[in-house]
Amino acid sequence: MKFNSLKLKKSYLALASIALFSFACSNDPKGTGENPEEIAEDTTKPTSNGVLNVGGELFSIPSPVQTAMLIQKSGAAYDKGILNATSNSNQYKTDFHKALNLGIFGADLGYVTMYNKTTDALSYLAHVKTLADELGVSGAFDSKTMERINKNITVKDSMLVLVGIAYRSSDAFLKNNDRNDVSGLILTGGWIESLNFAISVNKQKENEEVKRRIAEQKQSLGSIIKLLSQFNKPEYATLIADLQDLSKVYDAIDYKYVFEKPTTDVGTRTTTINSRTDINVSKEQIEQISGKVKALRDKIVNPSKA
Repeated sequence: MKFNSLKLKKSYLALASIALFSFACSNDPKGTGENPEEIAEDTTKPTSNGVLNVGGELFSIPSPVQTAMLIQKSGAAYDKGILNATSNSNQYKTDFHKALNLGIFGADLGYVTMYNKTTDALSYLAHVKTLADELGVSGAFDSKTMERINKNITVKDSMLVLVGIAYRSSDAFLKNNDRNDVSGLILTGGWIESLNFAISVNKQKENEEVKRRIAEQKQSLGSIIKLLSQFNKPEYATLIADLQDLSKVYDAIDYKYVFEKPTTDVGTRTTTINSRTDINVSKEQIEQISGKVKALRDKIVNPSKA
């Protein structure tokens, strides 16, 4: 299968931001709602490009919000069944499982936010906050950011802008407190869940862009394996082995990089990257990826049954 070239805007946010951007749980389901334009004026500084610096090495991981946006764009209906059930949270006893599932719940929160499901968003906010408190990373936010999140729980555009604010806060907090291992697990959980979204939607109805999103995860998977391998902890071994097993499927996919000169709009001072990667992926390979991701995710969200 040959995918057409896509013009992609590289505007990645680290997955940790999705899990961390909403520690404050609003008790006002209607929300007071700030003006989104006011918030946008407040956040003109560039947000993260999705590159995480750990021990002097850079790791590029895409944001699950991008995948949620792609899924919504595909016309897929909201499906709560693809999310991690909040009732599972009482199974997470170790920091290892709490961090992985904080990433998963954070990605789920991004998904429900994209579909404006306020009641579900409040539920996932509560569980994100609980896990974050238990991990000791909820101090990433100052009171002003938390207050603004509370006020904008029902305003999708404002919430997405606030993700950028929260990323800067959480990134600084984790670095300053030497919590890179926690950050790495949150990233991994969020990446697995966003891939789960794409796989579930594509299984319901095949979509070329969604297939491409699944197939193009080879580099991100390599970054995650390399990131987790830096932490010499025994509980990481099985997770890394499962990720390496998934990587073998990606290694068999045919990728071909095609260079095209970038174009620059002098007026807006923006440059568009026109180079692309053509991907040939078979239905069998997509099915293999789906099976391995499902098995890995099941271990994470239901550790008591693993």
